Amino acid sequence: MAEMLYARDVYGKTLIELGRQNREVVVLDADLSGSTRTGLFAKEFPERFFNFGVAEQNMMAAAAGLASCGKVVFASTFAMFASGRAWDQVRNSICYSDLNVKIVATHAGITVGPDGASHQALEDIAIMRAIPNMKVIVPCDGPETREAVLTAFETPGPFYVRLGRAKIATLENKGPFKLGKGCLLKEGSDVTLVACGIMIHEALKAQEVLAKEKISARVINIHTIKPIDEEILIRAAAETRGLVVCEEHSVIGGLGSAVAEVLSENRPTRVLRIGTKDRFGQSGDEKDLLKEYGLTACDIVALAKKIV
Repeated sequence: MAEMLYARDVYGKTLIELGRQNREVVVLDADLSGSTRTGLFAKEFPERFFNFGVAEQNMMAAAAGLASCGKVVFASTFAMFASGRAWDQVRNSICYSDLNVKIVATHAGITVGPDGASHQALEDIAIMRAIPNMKVIVPCDGPETREAVLTAFETPGPFYVRLGRAKIATLENKGPFKLGKGCLLKEGSDVTLVACGIMIHEALKAQEVLAKEKISARVINIHTIKPIDEEILIRAAAETRGLVVCEEHSVIGGLGSAVAEVLSENRPTRVLRIGTKDRFGQSGDEKDLLKEYGLTACDIVALAKKIV
């Protein structure tokens, strides 16, 4: 059985690894270090950890200041607060000056569950990828989270790394992680399933169901939303009948929109989208919410059949 890991646990441990390698690494949080796991870094490097309390805007402004002095800054809070409450500081203080700040936001998407609509970030990819200089990554499991954080550390400039709350299964044979390059997980000739984050797992389940019905589905992991891998998408459009794009995010402005933008300009084809349909979240069990919002393997299968 695949190992189940919290991506945020992996994040916390990776921060310690980076902190030991480089004294310029500093970590900021906004009163959620237990949940984001930045508290692990705080215990080992208390002099390089700063808790700003419930003051996310101040945290992002301070992150910009520290980065301007040569620090490599990791700033963390829940995705709703990192992308929404502090968006002005992210845009004008961090990205406008192309500063070396890595925003690693946890508790993204509908699977935050009982916390409800106020804490379920369903628009964060859209508003972050629209900012110039920002790079956006949505890892699909624990090991990919580690690779994303290491890549963000090694690559100058602002990053938004989106993590969920729940444990996720570790995928086998993903191939090497490379910024801006998608990963082909399954070959297929009838339809392409493109996904990111936890929806990779639903796409792979859908691929198995479709295979039993003699429908050949290609599965692509697009972990980097920006810059996106145009080549792998154009090839999929040329070699299959259409794409189903799956994300734990609004269908407006996220991965589905990014894919549609690429293909409309380069290789027009049918693109159907799995995501939340222009509505807020609500409190509930994460599995029930995935069903309610149409984010299951069954929903992916239904759209794939429409294309085929």
